[in-house]
Amino acid sequence: MEVLVMSTTESSNANALRMAKLLIQNKLAACVSIKQIFSIYKWDDDIEESKEFEITIKSKLEFKDCLIDFVNKNSTYDVPQIIYKKYHAEMKYYDWLNKTI
Repeated sequence: MEVLVMSTTESSNANALRMAKLLIQNKLAACVSIKQIFSIYKWDDDIEESKEFEITIKSKLEFKDCLIDFVNKNSTYDVPQIIYKKYHAEMKYYDWLNKTI
């Protein structure tokens, strides 16, 4: 009973909501969570500080490649964060996720 959890970020709440809704509409995710974060990172030899929106995507393991492609095509960033991990899920959640997408 394993699920895929993928994380990416967007520069605005509107962009994050757009991506989340597309993921659900296209049945690539059962659930998408969005939270505001503050990031510090190096870009073009400068240290950047910015408010971002972290998007956590809960999906099926077999959708990993489709999700990577989706995020790369729909992100507003030149180099989107794409981090993913396989998790064990409780039976009820696993069943719900698989019935949803």
